Amino acid sequence: MTPRTTLRPRAAAILAGAAGLMMAASCTTDAPAAPEDAAEREAQVSEQCQDAVVPELPELPPVAEGAGTQTVATGFGDVDLPVAPEAALGMYTTDVDILIWLRYPLAASQPIRGDAGYTTFPCFFPQEALADVATFANYPEYDYESVLLAEPDFILNGLGYDPDVVARLPEIAPTYSVDAFDGRPWMEHFEETAAALGRTEYFEEWKALYDERVAEVRAKIEDPAAITVAPVGYWEDQFQTGCYAGVECQVFEDLGLTVAPTSLANDREGEALSGETVGRMDGIDYAFMIRNTGEEGDAQFQQLLDDAAQNPLWADLDFVQGDGIVGYEMEMTFGSPSGQLAFLDVVERAVLG
Repeated sequence: MTPRTTLRPRAAAILAGAAGLMMAASCTTDAPAAPEDAAEREAQVSEQCQDAVVPELPELPPVAEGAGTQTVATGFGDVDLPVAPEAALGMYTTDVDILIWLRYPLAASQPIRGDAGYTTFPCFFPQEALADVATFANYPEYDYESVLLAEPDFILNGLGYDPDVVARLPEIAPTYSVDAFDGRPWMEHFEETAAALGRTEYFEEWKALYDERVAEVRAKIEDPAAITVAPVGYWEDQFQTGCYAGVECQVFEDLGLTVAPTSLANDREGEALSGETVGRMDGIDYAFMIRNTGEEGDAQFQQLLDDAAQNPLWADLDFVQGDGIVGYEMEMTFGSPSGQLAFLDVVERAVLG
């Protein structure tokens, strides 16, 4: 599978229609479970995020100013949205991060992935903003009932590639949908979403912070162009090297590092390399590879490296010989404000030690 299909659902796993759920919930279901107490949440984060890269993030107080509704154009038609919602919900975890940076007050419960070792929000998210927020698994299967029970008054939905999601969510709350995983750089979607929702100033604040950090890191690297880097993934017995959502290669290029030719091939989709062709990655100094979270994720990642090491072509690669394999948290690769800053930290630690 390609990096893109790691995010899309592998099977239809929809519960009941949103309208039916609304009726059932109003009669027979309770409110979302209360958030874990502080000690339990801390233990949960500690277990999931051992040795994780956590960037320094500013305080991001929510802002709810104004009243009434506004008509907003989307790729799926015009929608009427509240000007100042008080309980926003993100359909996917990257949507939650974007809501925080755009300063939306959050609904009391938000989604996380139900796989890849996630028991709470990604480790690099703004944890203070999420300290009192409960979680529910909403991927790879969608939990429309929990979305409903979170009682959002606005939903940001980045999963616009799924027509069922686009159709169902407005039955729960006013929804802004966008296909944030169409292969375009995630940052373009972030900027366009901020503009459409009238919150460009918060995108610009994030971009200024990111640019400042890039300049700071770049100034520490003596000769960036002399360092060759690539994102490297592994799916269906092949190594993938492309610049997927613009996270990794955006950081590489902003820092002036040299991106490996195999990553830029095929209009930046990269190449899929079998065990017989991995030698095309020779000359790469650092290979950045996604990994699942927690102890199980660590074990899976190590097993992958052990299996790859049986191939003499892999074992002879420069980044293998030079201890240049850099693991990073999977959710960074799908693109969000905190994820971009976190991946910059990953590169800084790898290149500068």
